[in-house]
Amino acid sequence: MPVEITWWGHATCTIEDAGTRVLTDPLFARRLAHLRRRRGATPPPSAARADVVLVSHLHADHLHLPSLARLAPGTRVLVPRGAGRSVPGLRRLRDLEITEVEPGAVVEAGGVVVRTVYAAHDGRRLPVGPQRSPALGYVISGEARTYFAGDTGLFDGMADTVGDVDVALLPVGGWGPHLGPHHLDPARAAEALARIAPRSAVPVHYGTYWPIGMDAVRPHEFHTPGQEFVRQAALRAPDVAVHPLAHGESVRPEVAR
Repeated sequence: MPVEITWWGHATCTIEDAGTRVLTDPLFARRLAHLRRRRGATPPPSAARADVVLVSHLHADHLHLPSLARLAPGTRVLVPRGAGRSVPGLRRLRDLEITEVEPGAVVEAGGVVVRTVYAAHDGRRLPVGPQRSPALGYVISGEARTYFAGDTGLFDGMADTVGDVDVALLPVGGWGPHLGPHHLDPARAAEALARIAPRSAVPVHYGTYWPIGMDAVRPHEFHTPGQEFVRQAALRAPDVAVHPLAHGESVRPEVAR
């Protein structure tokens, strides 16, 4: 069966490959602090069903404790090294099988192999204090090779770090009027696409959450990143098939045979 990608919104995706359900950065909330879900229905309960869950870094919109609490007992969850020390609430999720990993780790999960890779992003839970936990990307290898970038900026050696992949799930925006450092906007994401050269790409991490009361502040940063990424990718990586998805929509991208 071909790999199937479902985008639930923000950085939350389900990757079904080799009979294994992989869930990325689960965020099922209607509201998170000052952020409100502005597009797409809250994911259904079935979205929380997974064989393995990949958490890219400790920011609350990627490591969201109430969403992790919705996972079935025994679900395996990979989190960055040091997460248990930085996020004490993880210790209350005793029914989950939580494993801390760092770049270079290789983990077998069901029918896939998960390799953790470097991401150029601030991996801390809060924007202050020591850098104890790395930000991560993941390469999931089954019948296809799928790269989930998490949050990252461009970095030297990106193509060699990621390796040969069929599908890239790339962040192309954010949740506010301005992207901070070490993020990808549509143009930088298209440059990442040109460097990695997958066969297909799915834009994520845009058009879902927005700060309450800021609807009129740079609204194009909420509405346009997906289509702008499509346009930029056509210029910089024309051989890559780009699949912009609606919330809850799925695609079966082409993979190498």
